[in-house]
Amino acid sequence: MNISAIHPSVTVPSPPPPLSTSGCYRILVVAFLGWLCAGVHMSITQLAGQAAAIDLLDRAGSLDAARFQALSKQFHASDAAARRPQGLSGTERAELVRSKALVGRWFAWYQCAFLFGAAAGGLFFGRLGDRIGRSKGMALSILTYSALAAAASLAQSPVQLLGLWFLACMGVGGVWPNGVALVSEAWANLSRPMAAGVIGTAANIGLFLMATLAARIEISPDAWRWVMWVGAAPLVLGVYALAAVPESPRWLAARAEQAATQDAPARHGEIFRAPLLSITLVGILLATVPMIGGGGCANCMIPWAGEGGEAARPPDPFLKARVGQARAVPGIVGSLLGGWIASLVGRRRTYFLVSLAALFLSQYTFWFSFPTDRGFLVWVGTLGFVSGIYFGWLPLFLPELFPTHVRSTGAGVSFNFGRIVTAATIFATGALMSLFGGDYARIGRATSLIFAAGMVAACYAPDTSRDHLRA
Repeated sequence: MNISAIHPSVTVPSPPPPLSTSGCYRILVVAFLGWLCAGVHMSITQLAGQAAAIDLLDRAGSLDAARFQALSKQFHASDAAARRPQGLSGTERAELVRSKALVGRWFAWYQCAFLFGAAAGGLFFGRLGDRIGRSKGMALSILTYSALAAAASLAQSPVQLLGLWFLACMGVGGVWPNGVALVSEAWANLSRPMAAGVIGTAANIGLFLMATLAARIEISPDAWRWVMWVGAAPLVLGVYALAAVPESPRWLAARAEQAATQDAPARHGEIFRAPLLSITLVGILLATVPMIGGGGCANCMIPWAGEGGEAARPPDPFLKARVGQARAVPGIVGSLLGGWIASLVGRRRTYFLVSLAALFLSQYTFWFSFPTDRGFLVWVGTLGFVSGIYFGWLPLFLPELFPTHVRSTGAGVSFNFGRIVTAATIFATGALMSLFGGDYARIGRATSLIFAAGMVAACYAPDTSRDHLRA
């Protein structure tokens, strides 16, 4: 557009210089590492949340951690031995169920702190990135989740950890919109399916690395704070990003043009009005299904494996970490291939088939296997691969739903609103813990039914396979 033709009195701003090759690579590397470290924080929530809840509830006087762990081990040992006489009395069983429900509720609230925090951070830091720049928004997001993870390591009560973890996870949510926008604008010629796969893969690598570390260093109620210091390590990356990562030339040009013409910012409410409202609702549902389904399966499998490992003879304190590894490694491959599979098979067909496969795999795992079974990790890994495809698919498909002038807002709202819906369902986990007597397998059977809704949603999603990005 020729600005001077429309505004003759306006001096046309000079275009910003193009990025150097080294600048492009700095953007790509830091965005990748920033989202990888966000994946570490996702894994921290799953691996350390239960142990932290037990320790902090004990400190607050709401739980006798030593007795709770002793009753839990005795119950699972008797269960493995076909409930022989050394099992718990009726009073002890009732006490254990109440304690598990209390721990389960706080574990669920820590999951919600992650989800609500990430959703709020995605919106807050996304808007901040539009105002002060993508690279600064990304750097501040990394600094936020690093500094607040360090603060969370000092928590002395369940409520303190809840608040600090919410704030830390705001930074996790802020990395996505700024990192994705910065990479896409700096690497305009990068294949979109490949870019989508790279973004999805980074978080899964972070999940795997944290699970691998936890497989070597035990996470327990007596030793969980070290995990938070791992989450604080990217502070150095955030400082580097703030000092050395260049800004997007496209963002600089847009800001200069807006300043020169004094144009009003775009109206973000458009995606909630016809004709885009129905598209937005479909996008929210498509993002919510893998979050509830995949997150719900992981949030049940890991503590379920923790209990199974405690009851094993001899005990296996690292079983839950190996379950995290078995899920993360195939997830890396699935997310890397997700965009390519969607381009080859079709967007809607891919989502339908992935939902069908995830439904079968999750139901089979929770009905017919146990964490100490020899084949359990195989089922977990297969489900991890299938679930990973979703997260290579979402960065490809969600932007295609919306026209250019509301594309970032539409994709961001769809993805982050999915986190809010997911958090609302996790609030029900405490009730499910009581309803199902603390049985993680039964809870997993119920929550993984959401994949059936994904099959229905795929039938109503627009077919963008041929349209690609709309104008």
